[in-house]
Amino acid sequence: MKNVGEAPQEELTTGVRSDHSTRNRVARSVLDHGPSTVADLASRLGLTQAAVRRHLDTLVADNVVEPREQRIYGARTRGRPAKVFALTDCGRDAFDQSYDALAVDALRWIERSAGGGAAGEAAVAAFARDRIEAQAETYRKALEAAAPEQRTEALAKALSADGYAAAARSAPNAQAGEQLCQHHCPVAHAAERYPQLCEAETEFFSRLLGTHVQRLATIAHGDGVCTTFIPKTTPSSASASTAGRNPA
Repeated sequence: MKNVGEAPQEELTTGVRSDHSTRNRVARSVLDHGPSTVADLASRLGLTQAAVRRHLDTLVADNVVEPREQRIYGARTRGRPAKVFALTDCGRDAFDQSYDALAVDALRWIERSAGGGAAGEAAVAAFARDRIEAQAETYRKALEAAAPEQRTEALAKALSADGYAAAARSAPNAQAGEQLCQHHCPVAHAAERYPQLCEAETEFFSRLLGTHVQRLATIAHGDGVCTTFIPKTTPSSASASTAGRNPA
C-alpha cells in the first residue's frame, strides 16, 4: 500500500483519493493505538463500522493489517474475544522503518567483529545498553518532573516523542499496577534478530522507575504491541527485571 505513513490529507467527498486518505487514517490509528476492533476504529475515526470494515478489507488484501484473536491478559471474561486488526510487518515498513536493514547489518558487523558466539552476543548487548544510555537524560528529566503516580504516564509521553506511540493504562488487576504499551517500535525487525535491544530497554525501564518490571509481549516476537507490566507499589531499589523475551 503506497503512502500509508503519510499524514492524513483533507478528504474529498468522493473518489479514490478520499478512500485512500481514509485507509491511511485507519492504518495510522492501528499504529498509534495497537490492535483494534472495528468498533474501536469507528469510534476513534468518526466512521461507521461498515465503512471501517470496507477499508480494513482493502488493507488486509494489501497485507498492511491482519485479523487476529484479541489477546487477553489476566482473567478472561465470558464469550468469544472480539477480532482485532493489527499491523503486519509490511504495514510497519510502510511507516518509518526504512533504516531497519541498516541497523541489522550494523549489529551483525558488531557481533562478527567480537568473534561471534557468546562474545558476539555480549558485544551486541553492550551496544544496546550504550544506545539506551545515550538517550537516558531526556527520560530521566521527564520522570523527575512527574508526580510518583504519574511516572509511567510521563515515560509513555517521552517514548511517544521518540516514535514509540506509547500509552500507560491500568493492568487487568488495577490494584497490582500499570501497563506501559508501546504500539510502535522503530527497530522491530532488528529486535526480532537481536533481542538484546528489547532486554536493554526493559532493564532501562526498571532503573528509571526504581522497580522490577516484566515484559508481557513484544512487537519483535509477533505481538501487536510491546507491553510492560509495572507494579503499583515501588520498592526503594529496583530488582532485576524480566527482560526482552515473552514469558514462556
